[in-house]
Amino acid sequence: MTPKYAVGQKVIITPVHNQHLSPRDYDLEQYAGQIGEITDYYSITLDRGAKAFYIYTVRIGTSHKEVVLHEDELDAYTV
Repeated sequence: MTPKYAVGQKVIITPVHNQHLSPRDYDLEQYAGQIGEITDYYSITLDRGAKAFYIYTVRIGTSHKEVVLHEDELDAYTV
């Protein structure tokens, strides 16, 4: 499985709704709808390599704050 987003790609932060919210999710709401840039990503492999998912480091807007997000919390930004 390949990553959905690449380093340098612009994304929009879109927290997942309709699921059990953890304290981390409440903190993420402040970034909803903001545009960021992928600065790095990491794969996590489960089931002895049969299943993988990605988490991304995203630099948000002009603040240069970085957050780590799951792939389903991002959408590609298109102009």
